Amino acid sequence: MSRPAAALHVLRLCSVFEPPAARPATAPGSLPGELDARAARFDPIGGMQNHTATLTRCLDAAGVTQTVVTARLAGPRGTTPLGRGTRVSRTGLPVPRLRQLWALSGLPAVLRAGRRAPVDVVHAHQGEDLATLPLARLAARVHRAPLVVTVHCSVGHTLTGRGPRVRLLRALGGWIERTTFRRADAVVVLTGRTAAALRADGVPDERLSTIPSGFDPALFSGGAPDVFPGVARPRIGYVGRLAPQKDPATLVRAFGRMREEASLVVVGDGPDRALVHRLAAESPAAGRITLAGFVEHARVPAVLASLDVLVLPSAYEEMGSVLTEAMAAGLPVVASDVGGIPEVVRDGRTGLLVPPGDADALAAALDRVAGDDLLRARLAAGARARSAEYGWPALSARVAAVYDRVLGVDSDLEPAA
Repeated sequence: MSRPAAALHVLRLCSVFEPPAARPATAPGSLPGELDARAARFDPIGGMQNHTATLTRCLDAAGVTQTVVTARLAGPRGTTPLGRGTRVSRTGLPVPRLRQLWALSGLPAVLRAGRRAPVDVVHAHQGEDLATLPLARLAARVHRAPLVVTVHCSVGHTLTGRGPRVRLLRALGGWIERTTFRRADAVVVLTGRTAAALRADGVPDERLSTIPSGFDPALFSGGAPDVFPGVARPRIGYVGRLAPQKDPATLVRAFGRMREEASLVVVGDGPDRALVHRLAAESPAAGRITLAGFVEHARVPAVLASLDVLVLPSAYEEMGSVLTEAMAAGLPVVASDVGGIPEVVRDGRTGLLVPPGDADALAAALDRVAGDDLLRARLAAGARARSAEYGWPALSARVAAVYDRVLGVDSDLEPAA
């Protein structure tokens, strides 16, 4: 049986999605998708936010109707259009400690989703939260639709740490994950490592699909001006949330221990902002550190094009979608050898891998790439070649194929250009 792509209605549930635009794209000096910085700083934009938004846009361009229900962050509450056939409902309280309540306040939007058109698929995106999966199971039951889950971070298998929050997430969240994944009609993971872990947990192999995060080729199609004209080269850059998971503090410490002369550019915002700023001010290389703050995702390609090396020093990581964007920009990567990162960064071919939390090892790797132009060029060429596997239009078509499989239909859906 076949169906036209436009006949498909997906209800997408995700605790994080990019905030609404601060002003229309037609406003002077604005870019498409330019975001409300206040909302972004509530929960600074990272891989999951970009993943859910870009996937939604690609499927929208291919004619898929979508209803997105997500947390409001610190932005306004309400429903806004996105693209041709997508509506985004942002709900919840703008209080970080009460963010899980977004699912309860989003329940009316979930129940109303079928008024637009019957819901064909419920697609939940699981990160470091507990509320999305129970809401998704309820939605699938109410709308009598198959359930697809994408695992952005498995709290049972990927999350690390010793605090009470981590212990709660691993215990309660791990149980919620296992019971939901075993009942879901399909589970999408970003890496083979997570696929193996879920398979060992009892998820049938035929329900598992490995589809990584990617990059939007449209954002990397043109030249970009130098974003940091006053910063000396080589430029070592970090782009992402300033949060314990990403461990930017170890990068700042490592940079201060380098022997080679280089510059460090830190792009991002988040709960570790004060720590990173303090370490930068105390660093023996303080005069060569630039703290650039939050940058909208639409400007990230220009930021990456202005760097010479990207660093991702994560303590734990499901995949790290900024890695694919860095490769698309032709940047060698130095990253932690954790989680799914080694499946993206090929050590010695597209970048260098180091143990997590080891500032001395990170400093040594940075000295290697900063002091060897030929090594940087070789790794950059390998990175650019490998990036061809991570374009979002093709990846979104693979997600649509998962929808078709759970619906038992053949689709004429084509990847968005």
